[in-house]
Amino acid sequence: MQQDLKEIFGETHGLDEKSIESLTRALEKNNLPGFDYLEFKLSLGRLAPMNLPEDTAFKSAFATASTVGLTKEKLLTTGQHYRKVLTDEKEQFSLALQNQLQKRVNSKQQEVEKLKAQIQAWQEQIANLQNMMAKSQATIDDAGNQIQAEMKKIQATKENFEHTHQSIMNQIELDLQNIQRYL
Repeated sequence: MQQDLKEIFGETHGLDEKSIESLTRALEKNNLPGFDYLEFKLSLGRLAPMNLPEDTAFKSAFATASTVGLTKEKLLTTGQHYRKVLTDEKEQFSLALQNQLQKRVNSKQQEVEKLKAQIQAWQEQIANLQNMMAKSQATIDDAGNQIQAEMKKIQATKENFEHTHQSIMNQIELDLQNIQRYL
């Protein structure tokens, strides 16, 4: 089912593959039993190649789904359930992102500060310690580049996830509006 979910929610080009994978895995993991919003969304996806008008596609998918007991109320309720799943997933992602910032960036910044203090102490020592100071300065300079590179990676990951998350949330929101409008 996850592959199907990736296809229907990932149809917008430019979405981050890892984020799609993560979010659809969460949806699948929290899939409620029986025919609900996710199965309805899959049904809509299967109707897409027919190029039906949107309202016709919604009504057709709902007519079929109602034969197995799906109601508009259940469709809306379960759609809200999956929105909460995605919201929870974003909160978990934000915590993991903060941990990565702490681990990859803040620890490097602390290392830089420690080395700066060591350099100050070496400057007060005799001439043979000057070689050690130059090597430590090079480490500091490289750490600054590493910090910038890690921050760029983390920011790109954050932007990819947020774009993907928002796209899926927008799709669900549009579907919920269409369910309200057409059903």
